Amino acid sequence: MAHDCEGCEGKVRTGLTRRSLLTTLTTSVGGFLGFAMARQSEIFGAPHPEFLLPQEGTRAHGKSVIMLWMTGGPSQYETWDPKEGRENGGPTKALETSVPGMFFSENMATCAKQAKHISVVRSVTSREGSHERGRYLLHTGYVPTGTVVHPSIGAITAKEIGNPELDLPTYMAIGGASEGAGFLPPQFNPLVVDTPDGRGGGGGPERRMMGKGPATNAPIPNLSYPAGVDKNRFRERMKFLAEQENEFEKEHATDEVIRHKTAYEKADKLMHTPLLKAFDLSQEKPELVKAYGENRFGKGCLLARRLVQAGVSFVEVTLGGWDTHQDNFNRVAANCKSLDPGMGTLIRDLEDQGMLKNTLVVWMGEFGRTPKINANTGRDHYPKVWSVALAGGGIQGGRVIGASDKDGVEVKDRPVTVPDLMATMYTAIGVDPKKKNISPLGRPIQLADNGVAVKELLS
Repeated sequence: MAHDCEGCEGKVRTGLTRRSLLTTLTTSVGGFLGFAMARQSEIFGAPHPEFLLPQEGTRAHGKSVIMLWMTGGPSQYETWDPKEGRENGGPTKALETSVPGMFFSENMATCAKQAKHISVVRSVTSREGSHERGRYLLHTGYVPTGTVVHPSIGAITAKEIGNPELDLPTYMAIGGASEGAGFLPPQFNPLVVDTPDGRGGGGGPERRMMGKGPATNAPIPNLSYPAGVDKNRFRERMKFLAEQENEFEKEHATDEVIRHKTAYEKADKLMHTPLLKAFDLSQEKPELVKAYGENRFGKGCLLARRLVQAGVSFVEVTLGGWDTHQDNFNRVAANCKSLDPGMGTLIRDLEDQGMLKNTLVVWMGEFGRTPKINANTGRDHYPKVWSVALAGGGIQGGRVIGASDKDGVEVKDRPVTVPDLMATMYTAIGVDPKKKNISPLGRPIQLADNGVAVKELLS
């Protein structure tokens, strides 16, 4: 937050201090400006009129990423790597997909129909079996060290291929907080929004709610004018605020003051951009909304498609509830009732819109689950071998990369590390994974920690 110096606080003609004036204006013109002031993030840009058309050219290479993040560590055996007939496989049956010889679990029937677009890596491996460390690794490609906070793949994607002139943030997280910009500038932090029925997870000062009810078209709170303020009055207030900001900047032209001023200006643009229509799911056909699923995750997937269509470069959609130490089979099956139609319809919808070739969809969590079923009919944390699914955006679909052994205990062939996975994702969207950013200590840090892209996945 920008701070006024002790003893040199700018006085205005009314006798109010500059700080008092800003507090008054922040309250009267809407809480989002206060949010922008707190963030100081230059995350909003100039108008982008071609709303809801496939946006070739709005991002470098025309690429974008939708990450489907499964909080808790999902079981690979009940999703992408079924072990039907094995004791470790439990009661879950395998389902043949639209690709001959490629099987998903019976919980993934909708995705099975889209298998020609989906590739599964069944040999992902790491050493991080704790939620916090696994989450960090799968978002950054690095294990946490305590000496540096690495930028997430969302932040790097926004930096490398995001459109800086877009009114919307180029990195958004739906239904839960995500990893942030790390040592990159704060404009590459995610804007966290709730799912369309207003009940998503996450939080923090950057959280934005989206209203309640199915297919809501309610405005995002704090982006509308407060009671008693119309557009003309709002413009007068912003004009007055700009005068005070400009006057103060003449005497205190520091980076903090400039960022403070810019944040307010860009928040003002966000409040009035036509791109806010992206949040209005009522513009979609009811049958499509139903296909995605009348639940938080399904609506989040639909919103992700609309945000990418509006020019956003990276959208993360969270689905929690995967930490299945108890009652694994029932809980995973229940979760897949949201996951499967949401993900399967997203892939089909992107293809129908002509967007799939430029939109990378990635499904993953912190780690997998143990092959051994515990005494509580659950599965515990297991980073030794597990699965990640990818589709679109330069990924060759209909392939299975690597394998676990017959009981899912070991990597049978083609181990893929998390840095390898990150390098693959960066390569797919046209970003060099060997590129380096400079940390605050002056250390060059590669985007992917010496990862090597999985060539079999790339078109």
